[in-house]
Amino acid sequence: MKPIYLDHAASTPVHPEVAGVMLKILTEQYGNASSVHAFGRSAKKTINGARDIIAASLGCSPEEWVFTGGGTESDNLAIFGALSASSAKGKHVITTSIEHHAVLHTCQELEKEGYSITYLPVDSTGLVKLDEVRAALREDTVLISIMYANNEIGTVQPIREIGELATESGVLFHVDAVQALGMIPITLRDLPVDYMSFSAHKINGPQGIGGLYVRRGAPLNPRLHGGLQERGRRAGTENLAGAAGFAKAVELAVQELPEKRADAFLLRDKLLGELDRLIGPGSYAINGNSEHFLPNIVNISFPGIRTDVMLMNLDMERISAASGSACTSGSLEISHVLRALGLPANLLESAIRFSTGLGNTSEEMEYVAQKVETILKRLRNRD
Repeated sequence: MKPIYLDHAASTPVHPEVAGVMLKILTEQYGNASSVHAFGRSAKKTINGARDIIAASLGCSPEEWVFTGGGTESDNLAIFGALSASSAKGKHVITTSIEHHAVLHTCQELEKEGYSITYLPVDSTGLVKLDEVRAALREDTVLISIMYANNEIGTVQPIREIGELATESGVLFHVDAVQALGMIPITLRDLPVDYMSFSAHKINGPQGIGGLYVRRGAPLNPRLHGGLQERGRRAGTENLAGAAGFAKAVELAVQELPEKRADAFLLRDKLLGELDRLIGPGSYAINGNSEHFLPNIVNISFPGIRTDVMLMNLDMERISAASGSACTSGSLEISHVLRALGLPANLLESAIRFSTGLGNTSEEMEYVAQKVETILKRLRNRD
């Protein structure tokens, strides 16, 4: 069996069509989109074309799209940019305890600058309660930032309902949709959202480029200075190949979304079904929500076997999984997301995230379940 990659929530393989688009630009186009000569005009056409494709695919105006260097920058630009442009209104932000660190660390920096941050709790499945969002609102609340779908457990939040509440309250709303894109239908003009963050490498696009939707009229001050690119919202020479690759990836992700969701459910069901058959449903626990979830992410605890030990044994079997966010999975610390669920220690200390995507097969899921059974037997017999 060839190596099995089950860490698509961290990064995905580049789609062949995306690679083809990028290679053509990398080898044939090298002008600066800010230049006025023919090479520059050609580059500008590439950037604008990519913007048009993404806007059409996600249901927004091209003027509402800002290219960034990735999901983390998109989160930072939305939060810092919105607050900087709205400083006269107040200094209170609402977020949750299970956000990606791109949001949580940004909020920690804001606290150093005198902002008040409310970190909402979640229930044992990772869901935010709408009533708690409502209760957290204050007269000086400027922004709510809540992710669409969690990158570690896959729980999907009630974004529309939260957005409607934010709109009624006159509060800006930012959504980190990095994991949601390609698994949940998104039509931006129909969502009560002011800012939404995306990343190309989560949808079989290139690493190092992302995007931020900024609703027309939503306030945003730039974080990078030095040029007038992106309508003055993000300075810096545009990444031509990255933008074109991102656009193709978005186009494919939206076109193929029904099939991708169906495939993800099949792979999830196959893995869990094989685990039930081989080790029994009582030998593991699924962390997350059983109704509102991304089908391509399943977080499983194997009580009695430490996360790092299981990951190491899986890796020796040429199976790549993760302990949580790629930004922190190199650490042995227990995930802040799982802690926020209030899980018992035996589940906290044994959680593994399997995330599927392009190239995965049902046969691979069978093999993974077999290897998990072998590893569990070996480790438990040793103890």
